[in-house]
Formats: sequence, structure tokens, C-alpha cells
Amino acid sequence: MQKKIGVAILGSTGSIGTQALEVIESYSDKFDLQVLTAGKNADLLIEQAIKHQPNTVVIQDEEQFLKVKDALWEHDIHVYCGDDALCQVVEGKDIDVVLTALVGYVGLKPTMHAIWAKKNIALANKETLVVAGELVTAEAQKNGVNIYPVDSEHSAIFQCLVGEFHNKIEKVYLTASGGPFRDYNEEQLKSVTKAQALKHPNWEMGAKITIDSATLMNKGLEVIEAKWLFNLKPDQIDVIVHPQSIIHSLVQFEDGSMKAQMGLPDMKLPIQFAFTFPQRWKTDFPRFNFMDYPQLTFQQPNRKLFKNLDLAYRAMEMGGTAACALNAANEVAVQAFLDEKIHFLQIADINEKVMTEIPVITSPTLEDYIAIDLKSRNLAQSFL
Repeated sequence: MQKKIGVAILGSTGSIGTQALEVIESYSDKFDLQVLTAGKNADLLIEQAIKHQPNTVVIQDEEQFLKVKDALWEHDIHVYCGDDALCQVVEGKDIDVVLTALVGYVGLKPTMHAIWAKKNIALANKETLVVAGELVTAEAQKNGVNIYPVDSEHSAIFQCLVGEFHNKIEKVYLTASGGPFRDYNEEQLKSVTKAQALKHPNWEMGAKITIDSATLMNKGLEVIEAKWLFNLKPDQIDVIVHPQSIIHSLVQFEDGSMKAQMGLPDMKLPIQFAFTFPQRWKTDFPRFNFMDYPQLTFQQPNRKLFKNLDLAYRAMEMGGTAACALNAANEVAVQAFLDEKIHFLQIADINEKVMTEIPVITSPTLEDYIAIDLKSRNLAQSFL
């Protein structure tokens, strides 16, 4: 009998985490759920733990620890709290793959601990590679760890490269929906509301990623992630706006041939592929119908209005801790926009100021990344 795949889900109450649990539930005979973690959403974490019966749960918000512990004590589930516990639980001997579905910089340290414990990574937390791509990829290689991308665009590139790893990539094209404001002018963008920005046309995502998608920062972060995942130079990565979100990304090889991965916008497919690679397991997901999409269209992103995309390319060229500073500034600026303290276009302005003013460390250690992240957040706060 084949051994079940031991899974830890970091960020089980978010959009990716909840969909990952749906995948696991569909194949309960093949997965062994070991760990669930949440930031503050104690109620949903308790509900998930009672339903799915993991070995361990972690609630990061220490004030909610007793609530979670009391709710689960009769279910024989270990309950821990805090960021240190998050780093420790990924090292469990029965875990085969760690799905990092945390949002933002907070995903870096537990992902590093999982790599050091030689666990394969299903990566839905792009910030891990944006902030510390050089360090993360080097440690993964040293520890013989595979990083399987869960972002739909990177999963698409990965799927296009299966069987092609000996062939040189000329270019990859990351597709972007363009967000809800792709046809707006500057005046319209100045008056964009939080409610408008949180309505993504094609994907169901958490608030932070939805805002990043609207500002094109999400695509900028994905460009940096692609560089590290697939060992690419910045000029090998291009972004094209594809409003229907059916082609998830394309790879162009040296002979000019292109491969695209297509499908309906559904994150469960890339999650499942990351868990089951190199196999494809049968699903009952909705199937694509060409007649529902008689036209697939493409356009260039408006880099002048949506400056975040160019800031990401600039951070790649600068190297070192530049992308770490950019990511930290963006997390602060997006939260300020969600708190209605700044307007939409100010997000990119704050990001640019921070990235310009924070000095770059060219060969950083993990401690350097942690220090630059904190310094950049403090500077971004001062601009609010």
C-alpha cells in the first residue's frame, strides 16, 4: 500500500489554504493532514481542525491560544501558538510537503525551517522568494528540497517545462488579468475606492493579493519569483495583460516554439499539481469550453500609470536586499490603503520612495533580510 502524503498547511484559513483542504478532502485516502496554522482566524481554524483532524494546529495570535486549546482539547490535537511554533511544527517527521500559503513576509522564516528540515515546499507565498530568493534557492539546493510553485502563473511555466528541462528558455510570458482598473486613466485611479479595488474580475483571493493585483504589484512580485524559480534574467521575463485569465503563462524556447498552459481560473488545480507532481490525479473540476471564450485577447500593461511593475524590475536589477525593501514598503502601503489612510496611486509612490532611500546590501544573510524588512517598514510608516 502506498504511503500517504503528509501535508502541513501554513495559512489554512486563507483563500489558498481553504482550497487546499478541499483538494485533500477529495483524496482523503492519499493525504495525511499533519498541521494547520492560522494568524488570527481562531474560529475557522477550530472548525477546520475538528473537521479534518490534523495532528497539530498553530495559532499565531497568542491572545487566541486558550480559545483554540479549549476548543480542541477533547479531540487529541496538539495546539501551539506564536511565530516560533510555526517554525518548529514544519519539522515534524511525518510531514512530506509544506504548503506555504501565508500572506507576505511572515512566510519566509517557516519556509526556511521547512527547507532545513528537508521538506518539499508547495509555494503559494511568493514573498518568500521576492524577499530572499538567493538565500532560499541556495538552501533548497543544498538540502535537496524541491520547490513546487502554486501561483497559477508559475505552475503554468512549471507545467510547460515538464520534459523540457534540457532545453534553454528564451523567454517566459507571465499573463495578468490587468485587474479591475486596466482601462482607467490617472484621474479615475486617484478616486478608486477600497470596495472597487477588492473586486477582482476573475480570481477569488485574499484582500492583500487582490489589491496587489489591482496595482500590478502582484505581477511585479511574480516576475521576481519567476527569476528565482526558473533561474532567469530580468530580460527573459515579460508581462502581457490577458483579461480572460485562460492562458496562465507561456514559455518560449530558443527555436521560437511556444508552450502555453490553459484552463479555467481555479487555484485548486495548481495546488493539486504541486502536491502530486509528477502525477496528475483525476478531478471533477469544471472543464473549459472554447465556445464560452470565442476570443482570447492580449494587451500591453500600462507601466506609466501602474508603476509597481517597473519597480519590481528595478529591484531585480539592483539585486541584494532591494526587493526585500520593496516588498516591506508595499505591505505597509497596501494596509494603509485598506485602512483608507492613503489613496490608490500613493501605494506605488511610497514603494518607490522606500526602495530609493533604503541602502542595498549586496550579499545578505537571513539576519540582513530581517533588518532591512524592519527598517523599510518603519520608513514606509513615516511616509503615511
